[in-house]
Amino acid sequence: MAEHLQSDLFGFTALPSAGDYFQPLAERVRPRTLDDVAGQEHLVGPKGPIRKFLASGQMPSMIFWGPPGSGKTTLAEICATSLAYSFEQLSAIDSGVKEVRKALEQAEKSRRAGQRTILFIDEIHRFNKAQQDTLLHAIEQGLIVLIGATTENPSFEVNGALLSRMQVYILKPLGPEAIAQVIRRALKEDRLLKEISIEIADSDFLLQFSGGDARKALNAVEAAISLLPKGASKMVLNRELLERVLQYKAPIYDKGGENHYDIISAFIKSMRGSDPDAALYWLARMIEGGEDPKFIARRMVIFASEDIGNADPYAITLAISVFQAVTMIGMPEARINLAQGVTYLASAPKSNASYQGINEAMSEAKLMQDQGVPLHLRNAPTRLMKSEGCGAGYQYPHNYPAHFVRQHYFPEGMEPKAYYRPGDEGREKYIRERLSQLWSERYRL
Repeated sequence: MAEHLQSDLFGFTALPSAGDYFQPLAERVRPRTLDDVAGQEHLVGPKGPIRKFLASGQMPSMIFWGPPGSGKTTLAEICATSLAYSFEQLSAIDSGVKEVRKALEQAEKSRRAGQRTILFIDEIHRFNKAQQDTLLHAIEQGLIVLIGATTENPSFEVNGALLSRMQVYILKPLGPEAIAQVIRRALKEDRLLKEISIEIADSDFLLQFSGGDARKALNAVEAAISLLPKGASKMVLNRELLERVLQYKAPIYDKGGENHYDIISAFIKSMRGSDPDAALYWLARMIEGGEDPKFIARRMVIFASEDIGNADPYAITLAISVFQAVTMIGMPEARINLAQGVTYLASAPKSNASYQGINEAMSEAKLMQDQGVPLHLRNAPTRLMKSEGCGAGYQYPHNYPAHFVRQHYFPEGMEPKAYYRPGDEGREKYIRERLSQLWSERYRL
């Protein structure tokens, strides 16, 4: 019967157990040790805290915060296996206080038998306060080591009392090389696949589709294999096959090629042209194409100073806030932060006066490296320097009306020049008017 099942499915010579046929590929090849884990080097590498905890034989309660398919459940299972702890698993989606108490009762039985318990709760952010509170006493008494998994920011979704008793570790979306490593390992080691020669002809498409989710990538491979003729000794997963089984067409977007630079150029020029709708469109193209959201946010920070500047001084603050939010939140929610920043920057008054000013000043500074600092502008921290005239004649602006006094701030012999020429938009209109009053020979309305 087993041989018939094998031949009917894939034509293998190996004899997998009957249960293998009912397990998804992602489950069959789930890593069993830290050395098998792809990615998350900051946690499982030689200096990673998870590896150090397992080496010491002690494990604190913790929360794994990361996107789907990044390895949260896998790490929890590896921790339990490596430490020989009992492993109890719940999903907050379909569990309540009753199920938690039952798991704690089982943990108590294990403790009496001399074995500690890891209680793993998936989607822990879905537990309400009362459900989360049932765990506090068990953690404090050492009955369980709690590992919670969440895709949401635990600072917002897990109550403070529980959070204060747990370490939070962030799992990152798996990069292309880590996803490729997961797929290679599956094709090489899975009992149902390793006897077949399987070639993935368009790995870039598969990596783009997975979006950093290892489970999604493995499910795609398994689905594509199911469409191929059974019993073949060699299978090729090409783009056409993958698109057919996944019903997904990858956007035409090469993050390392010409299209990448064309789209970011269109994005910036749309913001510069004060068209928030076009800017949102190009933002969406980049997001759909799998662009690094931090790359987009960095360009927005540059844009805020280069193209808006002091016409709206708040623009740079908002852009930096968006960058911080993107770094902290991650995709897909970070698209909302990006959209807010893009629409504000595109709609803001524009000025490139600061950008032009520093470019002009740097060009002249290169030609005047030998120009010394006038004595009255020099620092004079010692008596000797004061005796040589350093700082002599400097007029302290705050001692004068309106906190201003005319004096020469350029090098001796250099004619003052307006590098910064504010425009008439937004806040710069006020700046221009003020500078025209203070330095009328340079700034004229």
